[in-house]
Amino acid sequence: MPKRFRLTRRFPVAMTEDGYRKLKRFAAEAGLDEGEALSFLFENFDSVMNSENLTHRLRLFNSELEDRKR
Repeated sequence: MPKRFRLTRRFPVAMTEDGYRKLKRFAAEAGLDEGEALSFLFENFDSVMNSENLTHRLRLFNSELEDRKR
């Protein structure tokens, strides 16, 4: 029997404009709303992410973060 989809947590999220546009595009292409899309991505994180790319992209993001906050 499939798990019931129940939204149990709500939390404020700060996102960049680029990140939000990509989330909205992904959600629309998948036929989901933004919350469902985030739930899908995090529930299936290990199978949808390439760990080598993730590590590299995270390093890049962190190195630019302070400049992007200004």
